[in-house]
Amino acid sequence: MYLKSQLSWNVVITAENLDAKGLMLKKAIIIRLLDDFAAKKAMKNLGYFLALTTVERIGEGKVRQHSGDVLFPVDFSCITFKIFPGEILEGVVHKILKHGVFLRSGPSEKIYLSHQKMADYQYVPGENPFFRNDKSSKIEKGVVVRFVVIGEKYVEAEKDFQAVVSLEGDYLGPIS
Repeated sequence: MYLKSQLSWNVVITAENLDAKGLMLKKAIIIRLLDDFAAKKAMKNLGYFLALTTVERIGEGKVRQHSGDVLFPVDFSCITFKIFPGEILEGVVHKILKHGVFLRSGPSEKIYLSHQKMADYQYVPGENPFFRNDKSSKIEKGVVVRFVVIGEKYVEAEKDFQAVVSLEGDYLGPIS
């Protein structure tokens, strides 16, 4: 699900980037904010950071005594993407294993669909393995699948989310 969020972060500008003209200072603050935003990648409560939409306010800078750097409080709006249990999403199969498949949905690449949660689908081994059911429906690499999220977990070390999903429900499965 896409969320619009309001955040307040502190942006540090090094002494070399300080300029007497206000426009260059504002540009340096926004560039640094964008760099920090991209490096952050994701947070447990907000999900993946996708886009910074507006800078609401840049507060008064405070000089750090030992380095001479200036810290500016910045309020901004952004768009995030977070997976919630019970949510129905679509994803593309990118890896097939004997016991299930991995899907990509939005920025999330670690979405696992176990063979136990694919009722009536059997694994078909080979050079290009896939899952097939009695109705000749195939789940193979590159196929778009509609699924329901069972659970999600945030991995702090990787700044990434993992999810376990299912095809148990109406109108779930490969999309033609």
